Amino acid sequence: MERVKLDFPEQSIVHRHPLTVRITDMNYGQHLGHDAVISLMHEARAAALAELGLHEGDLGGYPSVAADLAIQYQAEAHWPDALVIDTAIPVPGRKAITVYHRIRRERDERIVATARINLMVVDPQGARPVAVPDAVHAALERVR
Repeated sequence: MERVKLDFPEQSIVHRHPLTVRITDMNYGQHLGHDAVISLMHEARAAALAELGLHEGDLGGYPSVAADLAIQYQAEAHWPDALVIDTAIPVPGRKAITVYHRIRRERDERIVATARINLMVVDPQGARPVAVPDAVHAALERVR
């Protein structure tokens, strides 16, 4: 079986977000579930973008949609583990913003998961991709 292998771009970290595994985040295996991992990353991404003065629904006047998501699971997390989610955003491509998340357990710094999501910036009228707005590039430049 081929596994996803992601390289987290350490030099592109824009935000660190503390979160705690909630009891409702547990799955039948009694560890952090896949759906909860996606929700925790979304929370961290929203906070990272807000710190940059951005919002997924308004990236320089345009909304974004998730084009794809890849997650590499590396360790388990359990209730009530304290986590830190590092968010990294490299220089965007022409029509998409790649966002990386690295979820770490705070107590031992063990990496729980690494993920990559591509956000496509779209025209709200026709839902067609548009170029990443200058406002997004400017916001990222301020943190580099």
